[in-house]
Amino acid sequence: MAQPVRKIAKPQPAAPPPAPESQKSAVREYAEAFGVALILAIVLRTFFIQAYKIPSGSMEPTLLIGDHIIVNKLGYGFRMPDSLFGLTPFSSEIPYGKYLFPIEPVRRGDVVVFVFPEDRTKDFIKRVVAIPGDTVEVKAGLLYLNGQRVPDPHAHFEKSPAERLPASQADYMQAVKLGSNQYFMMGDNRDHSYDSRFWGTITRDAIEGRAMFIYWSCADDSSPLSCFYDVRWSRISKLVH
Repeated sequence: MAQPVRKIAKPQPAAPPPAPESQKSAVREYAEAFGVALILAIVLRTFFIQAYKIPSGSMEPTLLIGDHIIVNKLGYGFRMPDSLFGLTPFSSEIPYGKYLFPIEPVRRGDVVVFVFPEDRTKDFIKRVVAIPGDTVEVKAGLLYLNGQRVPDPHAHFEKSPAERLPASQADYMQAVKLGSNQYFMMGDNRDHSYDSRFWGTITRDAIEGRAMFIYWSCADDSSPLSCFYDVRWSRISKLVH
């Protein structure tokens, strides 16, 4: 009598183990944390504080080439950015580059970052020397407000009075009465500053924020590495006045 053939089950390949739930959760948590951090960084940079590097000597000796400063963008009020990553979608509904509400007034003597009126893609930093209602005038390089020469302790001059020329806009500027929304800007390095004496006034909406302090400073910023070994330690944490 024939014996029944016994069927032997073939071994099946083992199914790959499912990915641990903890691993999926960790990846998602890292992604979410990175996204939140990126959004916070953009919001902080746009509305609250921003870092700037000083590229020229127009504000010497207050600010030197290679100084890195922090600017308070909320002190004067809540200002909409000039664009979103270079774009201005819904520009008819969104007031780009304008203050939604003011907080503090812009005062004489404030060192501010503003949108350069001749090229709105550039930011300038100067000192506010005259505010709405003032009459500003320059005589022999010296600042006059409302008909009187005013103390100007931050101004730095290299030219002597004998070198001042009546035909020079930097040395002699006729009296200008500022309107209700006009601010007059000048660099502390008066003989080497391209400022309101040449291109006129700015509006409050153009002012992006007030310089607060120097967080880093290097004498040689020709490369990222050089800025780490040629540090001006005495300038770090110095307040900007």
